[in-house]
Amino acid sequence: MATTEQSLQDELLTIGVQARQASDVLRSMSSAVKNAALQEIAKRLRDSKAPLQVENVKDLKNGAEKGLSKAMLDRLELTDARIESMAHGLEVVASLPDPVGEITNQIVRPNGLRIAQIRQPLGVVGIIYESRPNVTADAAGLCLKSGNACVLRGGSEAIHSNVAIAKIFVDGAVAAGAPEHAVQIISTTDRAAVGEMLKLDRHIDLIVPRGGRSLIERIYEGSRIPVVAHLDGICHTYVHPKADLDMAHSICINAKLQRPSVCNAMETLLVDQAIAAEFLSKIAADLVKDGCELRGCQATQAIIDCNPATDEDWVSEYNDKILSIKLVDGIEEAIAHINMYGSHHSDAIVTDSYEASERFLDAIDSAAVYVNASTYFTDGYEFGLGAELGISTSKLHCRGPMALKELTALKYIVRGTGQIRT
Repeated sequence: MATTEQSLQDELLTIGVQARQASDVLRSMSSAVKNAALQEIAKRLRDSKAPLQVENVKDLKNGAEKGLSKAMLDRLELTDARIESMAHGLEVVASLPDPVGEITNQIVRPNGLRIAQIRQPLGVVGIIYESRPNVTADAAGLCLKSGNACVLRGGSEAIHSNVAIAKIFVDGAVAAGAPEHAVQIISTTDRAAVGEMLKLDRHIDLIVPRGGRSLIERIYEGSRIPVVAHLDGICHTYVHPKADLDMAHSICINAKLQRPSVCNAMETLLVDQAIAAEFLSKIAADLVKDGCELRGCQATQAIIDCNPATDEDWVSEYNDKILSIKLVDGIEEAIAHINMYGSHHSDAIVTDSYEASERFLDAIDSAAVYVNASTYFTDGYEFGLGAELGISTSKLHCRGPMALKELTALKYIVRGTGQIRT
C-alpha cells in the first residue's frame, strides 16, 4: 500500500506527465483558438462573481483566524473590481499579438544556408505563489496565449479562491478547444507538494515563484528546474535638488501609499540635502496623517519627528505603511546607496535636470528605472503587456515584468539545399 509521501509523489508525477502532453498540443494551437478561450474564460469569470466571492470569504475568514496581517488580507481579497480586472486582463492578453512563430532574425550564410530565429513556447511552466488569487487567472492566461501548459501551486491561505478560479478557467478553455490539462492546479495544501513539484525537471521547464523571501529562497535552494524570480522589492525614490517638489510629493505619496503591500511600492525615500528642509516637513506630515510610520537617518531626524533608522531598514521590504528616509549629498551618493542596498527591482529619480536623469538611468542597475514617475507602475498591465507572471530581477532569460514574450524561447530554423560541412 502506498505511503502518503508516495501518493503525493504519484499525484505530482501524473500532473507533470499530463502537462507535458498538453504542451505538445498547445505548441501548435492557433491564435484564434487561444484567443477564443481567453474571451470565454473572461465571460465566465464575470458571470461567476458571486460564487467566487463565497469561496473567497472562506479564505478571508480562515486568514483572519490565523492572524494574517491587514496587508496579507488585502492581497487575498477578491473584490468586484479585482474580479473585473482579472477578466479584463484576459481580454487584453487575447488582443495582444501572439509571440509564437514570430521570426526575430534571419540571415543567409555565404554557403547558402538560410538561418532564422523563431519564438516557440517554453513548454510547461510551474507557478508557485502566495496570497493573491488573481495570479491564478493572470498566470494561466499568459501561459495559454504563449502556448505553454502550466502547473499552479497557490498558497494554502487562498486555496478555496484558487481552486474556484482554476475550475472556471479550465472549463472555459476546454469549451473553446484547448486540451484538458493545459492548466492544472495542485489542490493539496500539503507543504511537501512544493518540494515534489521542484523535482519534476523532466516535465516542467521553468519555475516562477511569487511570494515572500522565505518561499523564494526555499525554491532557489530546492529546485532542479530553472527559476526566474525576485527575492525582494526594495524600491527607492530619489528627490534631486532640481526636482519639481509638488511633483515629487505626488509621486512619493503614490509610490508608498497607493498599495503598500505590493513589491513595487517605495520602501526607501532618498532626499537630497539641498532641498531636504523644504521637502520633508510637508511630505512627512501627509505620510503620518495616512498612518505611515517614518524611520529616518540622523540627518532626517534633525528635520522631522521620526523613529531612528537602522542598517536593517535599508535592506527591508516592509510591505506595509512604513518608510525609511535617508538624506544624501548629491546624485552619486543616491546611486551608490540604491545599488548597494536595493533589490534591483524598481527605482526612480524626480528631477528637471536632463543630465541628472540620464546619469541615473545609466547607473542604476535595476529591472525598471524611472524618471519623474512612480515605481508603482512596474506591472505587466501598466506596461501594456496584458498581465505578468511576476517581476524578474534576474539577468538571464528575462528581466522586469514577465509576460508573453518572456514565456517563449528562440529556436534556430536552418534551411539548406544539400550543404555539408567540410
